[in-house]
Amino acid sequence: MRMITGLVRILIVCLLASLSRECIAADGPRQRSILVLEEADFRSPFYLEIFAGIRAAANQNGRSRTVIYGESLDLARFPGPDYEESLVGHLKTKYAQRPIDVIVSIGVTSAKFLQARKQEIWPTAPVVYGFVPDLPETRALFLPNTTAVFARVRPAQLLTAARAVVPDLNHVVLVGDAWKNPLTYGHWKQDFAAEMPDLEVTDLSGAVLREVRSHVASLPARSAILSSAMYSDGEGTYYSPASALARVAENANRPIIITSDTFLGRSGVGGFLLLPEIIGREAGEVAMRILDGEAPSSIAPVSGNNVKPIFDWRQLKRWNVDEVNLPPGSEVRFREPSFWAQYYWHSVIIASVVLVQALMITVLLRERRLRFVAEVEARQRMSELAHMNRRATAGEMSVSLAHELNQPLAAILINAETAQRILQNPAPDLGEVRDILDHIRRDDQRAAEVIGRLRSFLKRDQTERRELDLNATVGEVFRFLSVQALTHDVELVTEPSSADIRVKGDKVQLQQAILNLVVNGMEAVTELPDERRRVVGRTSLADGNLALVSIADAGHGILAERVTEIFKPFFTTKAQGMGIGLSIAHTIVEAHGGRIWAENAPSGGAVFHVSLPLAASR
Repeated sequence: MRMITGLVRILIVCLLASLSRECIAADGPRQRSILVLEEADFRSPFYLEIFAGIRAAANQNGRSRTVIYGESLDLARFPGPDYEESLVGHLKTKYAQRPIDVIVSIGVTSAKFLQARKQEIWPTAPVVYGFVPDLPETRALFLPNTTAVFARVRPAQLLTAARAVVPDLNHVVLVGDAWKNPLTYGHWKQDFAAEMPDLEVTDLSGAVLREVRSHVASLPARSAILSSAMYSDGEGTYYSPASALARVAENANRPIIITSDTFLGRSGVGGFLLLPEIIGREAGEVAMRILDGEAPSSIAPVSGNNVKPIFDWRQLKRWNVDEVNLPPGSEVRFREPSFWAQYYWHSVIIASVVLVQALMITVLLRERRLRFVAEVEARQRMSELAHMNRRATAGEMSVSLAHELNQPLAAILINAETAQRILQNPAPDLGEVRDILDHIRRDDQRAAEVIGRLRSFLKRDQTERRELDLNATVGEVFRFLSVQALTHDVELVTEPSSADIRVKGDKVQLQQAILNLVVNGMEAVTELPDERRRVVGRTSLADGNLALVSIADAGHGILAERVTEIFKPFFTTKAQGMGIGLSIAHTIVEAHGGRIWAENAPSGGAVFHVSLPLAASR
């Protein structure tokens, strides 16, 4: 019975073991893990960026999920065996049930801690050393089955950066705890001597912060400050390295050469800077190779591409540093953007608006030019049409003109014959001959005036606007038409204004417009009884700033429905009319900025009004 019970128990154990293996297989491969040991506080910007770089490298691999643990040893602020013992106990307890596949050790202090304590906590875990200088003293710290990615700012690089900022450099001041640690800068005294034999060096790495601040406040002109990380003021107060540097910079009268990307923008001028995110990414990539199956011993330690010359543009301007002197491949940050870079889109928008406006203005100017040319051509055509209208009017007046010329010519002929007969007498009366000659001269002048008026009327001059006396202009038109009025037995009357009315315009064109209105009035009364054959021209002022010409006749008036049509081209109510007289008058008046309209007079007949702007007073 006992044997059977034992067999049952063995079968149950085997069954449970089989089920356990199947569950593990169902869950897939075990989660991989990386432990990041950093020598300082994770919260500082430098180590925070290193951790971010390691995480980015792990996420980039992406073939399986990797958990990353992080521990800050913080041995710089908490030195001593008691703290170290408590730290070892804490880590053993914390990771007792959490297997670690790879340890990424950041910094020299972390490497020393692993050399002394790793066997107690993670005896089998491989190690990737990061952020350590490639020095014999550092390599001596490496454990078996490990590899490294080196990161180091060499003393020669510090001097190169310092001489780029201070070309005539002869004195440097060393500030920060790292200068005391041979595992960080190695034998910097020999390196400085080999690079610059005559360089004067003041080592303040062991001085308290108060003394450092006092010393850097009065450095000679050809000096530079070479800084490294500081964690305390040496008198019991601890700082982050960036805060300690800022306190030194408050007093420094010479430029500060820095060694970390995270210090840039905190009063350091720049230098060959460690790039913490790149340091973390490079170490993380090596750790992922180990997780993927490579042995650490097969991965040779390498110098990473994690140092670059970078400078602060604002500090370069402060210390009058020419960028030409910077090391090749230098990057300048915090550069003030140019106006174009700062306001690129604003400038593009403004330029576009200006361009559009310029195009619109160009189009408008072109349209204005075309309009001006069209107006000039229209005025020329109007002048030609008015000239043709005058010729037509002169043709209609030819009979009257011939009649008016016949009278003085007949008188001249009679007087000439009479004088000839007198002179044939043996004793001619010279006084009578003298009177006859005076009559001949008077009749000749009368004929010349008739011909002169006709020539002036028919003459075609260039359009020219001048200041005119409106009373005189209207009077001349009525005198010119007096011969035609006499022929048709029509009375022409002018009633000029008592005020001096002056307008600005082309005399010939305005006279043509008025002449067309008077001729139109004369034609309206030609067939009427004698008492109604009368055309009156009046001039007056209207509204204080307008000149008004009114041509009234005693005809039959205008039909109400045709008052607005009579000024249209080729509209006429006459059998022989062309319909252009009133249209020409309308065009001329509007071209002079005036207005023309017609209405029926209460007493009968039609009245045509022309209003023109007064000439500007001098």
